[in-house]
Amino acid sequence: MSLTKEYKIEVIKQFGTSEKDTGKSEVQVALYTRRISELTGHLQQHPKDKHSRRGLLMLVAKRKKMLNYVKNIDIDRYRKVIGELDLRK
Repeated sequence: MSLTKEYKIEVIKQFGTSEKDTGKSEVQVALYTRRISELTGHLQQHPKDKHSRRGLLMLVAKRKKMLNYVKNIDIDRYRKVIGELDLRK
C-alpha cells in the first residue's frame, strides 16, 4: 500500500521545482491524493477495516489543511493543483 519510488519521483518532477523538492505543498498534496485513492480502493474490498478507515480520515484532514494553506498563500497555485489533480469541480 505504500507509494513506489518511481511514482514519487514522477510526482516531484511534475509538481516540484527541482528533483529534491519534496517539501513543496503541491507535491505533498499530490502524494496524499494518491495514498487516499489507494486506501479508498482497499476499504471498498474490506469495509470492516476500521484502522485503515481512521488512517484515511487522517490523510484527508492533512490534505485539506495543506490545500487551505496553499489557498491562503497563492490562489493561482491552489487552482492549478486542484485542476491537475481533479479534486473539485
